[in-house]
Amino acid sequence: MPTRRATSSAVYHLRLMLRDIEPPIWRLIEVPAQITLVQLHGVIQIVMGWLDYHLHEFRIGGVRYGSPDSHLDDDTVDERRRRLADLAPTADTVFEYAYDFGDSWEVEVRVEAIEAAGRGGYPKLLDGARSAPPEDVGGTPGYEHFLEVIADPTHEEHEDLVDWIGFEFDPEWLDIKGTNVALEQRSEAKIL
Repeated sequence: MPTRRATSSAVYHLRLMLRDIEPPIWRLIEVPAQITLVQLHGVIQIVMGWLDYHLHEFRIGGVRYGSPDSHLDDDTVDERRRRLADLAPTADTVFEYAYDFGDSWEVEVRVEAIEAAGRGGYPKLLDGARSAPPEDVGGTPGYEHFLEVIADPTHEEHEDLVDWIGFEFDPEWLDIKGTNVALEQRSEAKIL
């Protein structure tokens, strides 16, 4: 039975929903309650397939959390020692993760459940839908244009965008197993 409040050995089920994109791009992840925000940032980067090229911040309860060396406003609180369990102690908490202030990706993070930790490693990607937009695609309008162009081999920009992305992009693709391997490797390397 899911608990409603975190304990030190609890596991959070978080639903990540990328805003302003249809059809929806989302992920369901499990993370330990004691994960720091900077570690959660690393998890989000991996499960979205992003490369951590840009600034980010969390917005929780009216407070902005980010990297102290990111040159964000003075009111941004250092994320390195802030734990998820302390900032979102109950299920149904909702907060935001913002990434790439130029492209302006906004991810709604919803605590769906807090449960006792089971066997197995964390963090873990449980489910999701669709590839996240590639880095530097130009926000929601740029992504929509990108999808239109790569779907049409006769479009005058098709070859340039395929060359720019550097790989075959399938907007419906999500590799849960491969993502979990990447999470495990980063976790073992103590990067998360």
